[in-house]
Amino acid sequence: MAARVLAVMLTATGILWLLDAPRHLGLVVLTEQYLALMIGLATLAGLVIAPLSSRTRLLDWTFGLLCLVAWLWLSWNYEAWLLDAANRGPEKWVPAVIAIAGVIEGTRRHCGLVLAILAGLFIAYGLFGSALPGVFSAAEVAPARYALYLYNDTNGIPGLVLNVGATQILGFIVFGAVLNAVGGSAILTDLAMAAMGHRRGGPAKVAILASSLFGTLSGSTVANVMSTGVVTIPMMKRSGFPARYAAAIEAVSSNGGQIAPPVMGATAFVIAEFLQVSYASVVLAALLPAAAYYVMLYLQVDRYAAAHGLVGEPRETLPRLRPSLIKVWPLILPIGVLMYFLFGLGYSAGKAALYSAIVAYASHLVFAPRGAKRFALLGDIAFDAGKTLIPILLVCAVAGIIIGTINLTGLGFALTLTLGHVAESGGAPALLAVAAAIAIVLGVGMPTTGVYVVVSVLLAPALVRAGIGEMSAHLFIFYFGLLSMLTPPVAIASYAAASLAGSDMWRTGVTGVQLAIVAYLIPFVFAFNPALLMDGTWLEIGVSCLSVLTAGLLLAEVLANRKAFGNPVMRSAVAALGLAIGATTAVFPPAGAPAIAIAIASVPAAFFLLRLPGRTSPSSLSDQVKSS
Repeated sequence: MAARVLAVMLTATGILWLLDAPRHLGLVVLTEQYLALMIGLATLAGLVIAPLSSRTRLLDWTFGLLCLVAWLWLSWNYEAWLLDAANRGPEKWVPAVIAIAGVIEGTRRHCGLVLAILAGLFIAYGLFGSALPGVFSAAEVAPARYALYLYNDTNGIPGLVLNVGATQILGFIVFGAVLNAVGGSAILTDLAMAAMGHRRGGPAKVAILASSLFGTLSGSTVANVMSTGVVTIPMMKRSGFPARYAAAIEAVSSNGGQIAPPVMGATAFVIAEFLQVSYASVVLAALLPAAAYYVMLYLQVDRYAAAHGLVGEPRETLPRLRPSLIKVWPLILPIGVLMYFLFGLGYSAGKAALYSAIVAYASHLVFAPRGAKRFALLGDIAFDAGKTLIPILLVCAVAGIIIGTINLTGLGFALTLTLGHVAESGGAPALLAVAAAIAIVLGVGMPTTGVYVVVSVLLAPALVRAGIGEMSAHLFIFYFGLLSMLTPPVAIASYAAASLAGSDMWRTGVTGVQLAIVAYLIPFVFAFNPALLMDGTWLEIGVSCLSVLTAGLLLAEVLANRKAFGNPVMRSAVAALGLAIGATTAVFPPAGAPAIAIAIASVPAAFFLLRLPGRTSPSSLSDQVKSS
């Protein structure tokens, strides 16, 4: 009960801040004071909700309350300390040590050991990095100064990332909690089943549509897998998909929700803050790569279903489209309000999401059937939002530790210099490959927002210095950090889906990589061709889309159908051709004659290849589209 109260308090405090309650009450509260209160509540709630054991509850409460007091101490004294920065007495650094220790322990319990160890390594570097030789020798910093820098400086924990988490991401978490509480997940799944369930491989296409719709709002790949997968995975298995394939489809669909506009699992707001651009700019840039991701996934599922004779569900067993559309319109209204406030009125993302949540809840009050929960939902919504917010705020605080350490020690300059040497010796492609590998490795076990923040701070400056555009560099890092959820040996999203499907985890992970292949390839293309991020002329964008789509058609046939094109040699040749077509605009200027010629010539070439004898289901491209 106490844990529930703390989670509700966390949500309520954030909502009051978004509604400008202090200003309306005539109070002057600095942003850093609010952030200190929020991370204090999140730390206490995190330690209490996830105790070490049933025997340590008193210890958890004691430590959690000490952490809350330490953060409240900062909030109370923040204005005075701004004028007394030179004094670093124990009345400052002792609560700083307690507060930082609480953040790391809370992170370990909610986000796993990897992120906690990473935070510990950065702290060790901040304290002892001056003893290292060479380029990675850190500037020497007194322990008290270092602790206080992390504790109360705007480049430390109460800084940019925590501010994004406690305002913008909070608003969308509340929005997602409201939609979930009023049955949004079930309604979207019904709509997807009505629209796609009867088609070839229909249950898999339902999973793609439902998971993408819910995933963009949920902010958590694993949560998306567990919420929609319980419906879609058994349905896919019943229709004939192998368990590993069903699980992989759900994992890849759910993971893609976080790269799909308009919400992108809340990480879009952090990208916008880092780049100091509008949220709309990030959404526009992410649109075409996200579309390519889902088109490629859809094509692979369709071709697999065609090759194995998998049909859709009987129409009489599926929800009807018209009633499903009627049920979904109360959800469309708040999403429309969200778009209006964001893009029409230019409101901050957190406020726009909060107002949309209010509209969604009001719609439920008006249109919910008799007997449905109404006002009783408020407590559940606040608790669910608070519980979701706890790990996000802890991750944001750890990101503050990392950013603060990088700024104070000069580590960022050292990394940029070292990676610059990689770019000089191997070129930008080698640097991108190294950055992708680092992002995947560091992303293991970390939430999406956390891995993006960590890796972008470490690697983005080097990518930009090597000539990669800022938006391209940050989205490149975002993609590969997210792909850690699908990449074996620690493919958390695939393993979660495998547990629901009862499939082999390793085979599920490998299948997931195959289905998400475009996500591993397209970042290398848009790194050199910003037209795929809508940064170019309409001719450049059109040529880029045509080459990527044609390449996707060929690769989908090769990957989904082992008997395609008659023999392995021919399949390998077609795959190589697809990769070459897809990479055209990364090698040649997209508005240049070579790129245009290759893009135009690739269309009849694809038609010809897809009609070759030896394919399980020879048909024209138009037949494929109609039958799918």
